[in-house]
Amino acid sequence: MLYMTITKGNFKLMVEALMEDNEVFGPKWRDRDAQGNKIYRFLKLNNFDELQMDYTRTYTSPKNFFIPYKEDLATYQLDDKDWEQNIKYRIHPRVIIGMRACDINALRKLDEVMLKSAYPNPYYFARRRNTIIIGLDHEPLEDCFCRSMNADVANQGFDLFLTDIGEKYFVAINSDPGYMLVNQYGGQDVTDEDQLQFKRVKKEIESKFKTQVDVTIVPGLMDLEFESEVWKKWGDKCLSCGSCAMVCPTCYCYGVEEDVDLTFSCATKRRFLYSCNLLDFAVVAGDHNFRPEPEIRLKYRYYHQFRGFMEAFNQSLCVGCNRCGVACLAGIHPKAVIDDLIQTETL
Repeated sequence: MLYMTITKGNFKLMVEALMEDNEVFGPKWRDRDAQGNKIYRFLKLNNFDELQMDYTRTYTSPKNFFIPYKEDLATYQLDDKDWEQNIKYRIHPRVIIGMRACDINALRKLDEVMLKSAYPNPYYFARRRNTIIIGLDHEPLEDCFCRSMNADVANQGFDLFLTDIGEKYFVAINSDPGYMLVNQYGGQDVTDEDQLQFKRVKKEIESKFKTQVDVTIVPGLMDLEFESEVWKKWGDKCLSCGSCAMVCPTCYCYGVEEDVDLTFSCATKRRFLYSCNLLDFAVVAGDHNFRPEPEIRLKYRYYHQFRGFMEAFNQSLCVGCNRCGVACLAGIHPKAVIDDLIQTETL
């Protein structure tokens, strides 16, 4: 990996140049929550001044740029004797600015499933290949526990990663396009003073992680406490609304539907994001539901995040952003659930 610096003025020029030929997305303030805190979302930028580099956390994750809530997999033209299938992949380039380390690491986990599995997802691949990612360091919120999940530092999965060191950015470069961009807009070699300031900023960021979650024994604990009353306690609170999965940067459960026009002249096959917490997620033919109770569905969601994905890919699926805890209308936070499981095991 290469390291350079770029002044904030030159960074602005770079972003403005990118906007001329690409869709550029970044964090923008859209609303306030019940406590008066700003709610941010990744939205299309019309000019550089809309980009809010001091944002805290977006309500939803950037995952949906790569796995949309809904997408058409194929359309069909039908006639009496034949049919024709049409499949389109995203080819228009775009840039996402300001992704946090935990969100970049979340994408890397999705890469394991969507790109490196036996059946790679071509729709995801097309979006990933045609997206430039510019990450940004930040001070963690009080409820973030991405450091506990080893997701607070991004080493791969991006083109550029910025750390604010005052009048300029310390830039980690992880791709050829990223290098060409920085070099074109006045990138400079790193000085000794730049390195010292970078280390100070990183140390300060590390010191501000307040929430810690002990996940070292969680994979085994999921098996040991599979029938624990903890699941009943939190399951009774769960509204089975699926909000947690919709804001999660790594949940990828989905459903597929086919819509045939009433004229029988065309049809669409569509994929949509779903949630294992929804009541009908495990309903099969004959109307049998393998997971009828909320506590069972909640348990299996945690089981996948902290046990199933670990077994398949040797890492937890959760990155510790706590978006699910913020979005949950019933106040279910992953730290509280995990702490309860650990306490039960130690009694």
